[in-house]
Amino acid sequence: MRGFVRLIAGTVIVFAASPAPAQRYDPSYPVCMEQYGADGSVMNCFFTSMEQCKQGATGTAGVCLNNPYYKPPPAEATPVAEPAPAASPIPMKKKKKS
Repeated sequence: MRGFVRLIAGTVIVFAASPAPAQRYDPSYPVCMEQYGADGSVMNCFFTSMEQCKQGATGTAGVCLNNPYYKPPPAEATPVAEPAPAASPIPMKKKKKS
C-alpha cells in the first residue's frame, strides 16, 4: 500500500512540474541582435558594442538593441594608498660628564 501511494505521489510531482522557459537575453553582454527568419525570430546576445552588432547584422534581417537584462561586472576595488611610515625619532647621544 505504501509503495502504491509513493508511486502516485511521484507521478503527480513529475507531471505537475512545468518546464522552465529559456531566457532570450544573455545578461553577460550589453547588446543583442534579433534576427528574423522563416521559422520566427532568434535573439543573439553576444555583442560588446552597438557598432559590433551592426557589423554583424549587415546583409541579414536583424535589428540591434540594448540588452535590458545586462548586468555589468562589479567594479574593481580601488587600491587605497597607504600613508608613508612615520620617520623614527633619531636617538640623541648621551653627553659625557667631564
